Amino acid sequence: MSVSEKLLSMQDKEYKEFHSRLMPTVNPDLIIGIRVPQLRKFAKEFSKTDEATAFLKELPHRFYEENNLHAFLIEQEKDFDTALSLTEEFLPFIDNWATCDLLRPKVFKKNPDKLLPFIYKWLSSNKTYTVRYAIGLLLSFYLDEKFDPEHLKRVADIRSDEYYVYMMVAWYFQTALVKQYDSTIPYITGRRLSVHAHNKAIRKSVESLKIPTDTKKYLKTLTVKEK
Repeated sequence: MSVSEKLLSMQDKEYKEFHSRLMPTVNPDLIIGIRVPQLRKFAKEFSKTDEATAFLKELPHRFYEENNLHAFLIEQEKDFDTALSLTEEFLPFIDNWATCDLLRPKVFKKNPDKLLPFIYKWLSSNKTYTVRYAIGLLLSFYLDEKFDPEHLKRVADIRSDEYYVYMMVAWYFQTALVKQYDSTIPYITGRRLSVHAHNKAIRKSVESLKIPTDTKKYLKTLTVKEK
């Protein structure tokens, strides 16, 4: 039985219908419909087989869940250089926000200094989901003890009309307002982001349960009128 056949045997048609609506950039015919915990469990078992090694070389994949399986296999890699190489091979084939956002290898988190130069490189990519991925890593791994104000500047300087890029910029700045408010607020008051990202960051902050009410009221006054 092929990998795709194994995945199709796990199909949940109701979940496929629901999830397809969340994935407008993916052809619904290429979404099988497998819940993430079930796919993660399969990936853990599958990773122990010789077939998994061959699967990682079979790019591009056909199904959305095959891409997610690929991401889960990379996440299990314990060697930094191997995980990095596999990630760089895979990034050009990511075509949706969900696959992009779930790829967070633990070995990356353990090696933030080694990872950072590659994040900077990915930020300058011309591929939507490579840029989004880089911003997501800064959000996930570099807003606490590894925070550097330089990261704010690099993300703020991104200019893209791609929805899935500027939404991630907004998400990054909303999280930065929670964790590093004093360093982050000048980027909002100074209108350093694109208008779309600026307003989305404020909107996400107003919706957040982690930002005080008074701060939310202040942020609302900083909304910029969009043309």
